[in-house]
Amino acid sequence: MSRYNAMQEIPATAGFKEGDVLFLCGELFGRGYANGIVDEAKAKGMTIIGSTVGRRDSEGNLRALTEEELATAEEGLGGKIINIPLEAGFDMEPGEDGITPVDRFKGVKPDDWASVKLDPAQIEFSKQRGTERFKANLAAVVTELEKVLPASCNLLVVHTMAGGIPRARVFMPILNKLFKGQGDRFLSSEAFWNSDMGRLCDTSFNEVTADTYGYLIEATAGLRDKLSVRYAAYGYHGTAVLINGVSTWQSYTPYLQGWAKIRLEDIAIAAWEKGIKATVYNCPEILTNSSALFLGVENSLYPLLGALRTEGERSIVKECQGMLREGATIDSLLELANTYLTSELITSTRDFDSWPQHNNPEQQEYMLNTSAELIGMNADPKEIICAVLSRGVFQGVGKLMFDSSWAPKAPIFWLNHDVIAKTLAKKG
Repeated sequence: MSRYNAMQEIPATAGFKEGDVLFLCGELFGRGYANGIVDEAKAKGMTIIGSTVGRRDSEGNLRALTEEELATAEEGLGGKIINIPLEAGFDMEPGEDGITPVDRFKGVKPDDWASVKLDPAQIEFSKQRGTERFKANLAAVVTELEKVLPASCNLLVVHTMAGGIPRARVFMPILNKLFKGQGDRFLSSEAFWNSDMGRLCDTSFNEVTADTYGYLIEATAGLRDKLSVRYAAYGYHGTAVLINGVSTWQSYTPYLQGWAKIRLEDIAIAAWEKGIKATVYNCPEILTNSSALFLGVENSLYPLLGALRTEGERSIVKECQGMLREGATIDSLLELANTYLTSELITSTRDFDSWPQHNNPEQQEYMLNTSAELIGMNADPKEIICAVLSRGVFQGVGKLMFDSSWAPKAPIFWLNHDVIAKTLAKKG
């Protein structure tokens, strides 16, 4: 049975109030999905408590934030931060032989990716070390959190941890080829995924993106005995967008974090079966600082303009129209996006049950060329409508997640363009 569960109706307004607490597990960097739910909580007068992933010193040791870093981070969050490093993952943890996963790539060149051999036992040792460190620090964070929680508050715990690309320099040029390569520079995501380097990414993505949600639910078990606690996490598993006027599920290819996102859903389902209100909200594609590596992901964002029009939302549509170059219109933009989304190169891998799919040279070239063409319709390449639409998405997602979390109805929801457009039209 498919687990696809689209949110159809806008949830009732949340009953969170002053004295209730939103705890953010993960650090806010720039503007992204998590800002939306934080803004909603602030508007209700909730107390915001954050965490930090910490920083690495010149020796590679994990440390808490300095006073200056902490002040900047708290200003960005608009709340207090518990200054105990919650860096997830294990790429900087020594193996039994004293060598970290990152250091195993010293001297490795990008073209060597297929021949790199890693000892699974050493990687597993590093992984266990990383998990132990994270769990110990998380327990310390929860202890601090408990000290400041009002006796009868509602607690909304928001998990924002994602990623897990090992921090060895050699990975970025490889991933650039994998996500952006064309012609001779094309790299098969499937070939990479089946290599030792790909397997390391898989393990790392699972640990950072998914397993931390499980650790978080486990670490806060004591709080559930005393308070009403809900959990929300950010997923991605494709999005339904308007294609030929019909709301249709589609996805970005190749999405290598996809397996970890499915595991994240599995963790929510397992918690839900035990009566724990843990939900994963699968959010639409946006273009952010962190998603810039995935050029072409934003091709699926443009149909949101069509959904906004359908719902009678005018301000975002008008702002976007004003950013287009002379001769370009919202209609011509939507037409090009629709041509892309109905192309056989794109639809041939559109299969929910076998998601995520790997790339192929023709699909990737078409995706990247369409991306360039669509971005080229902006008057200023630095001021693009993707930024405006992305902002709309995380405002809509924030409102939907926040209100849905008051009385959660399921372990997984897809927040598609239609329900986001309805929310933005209502907000506007």
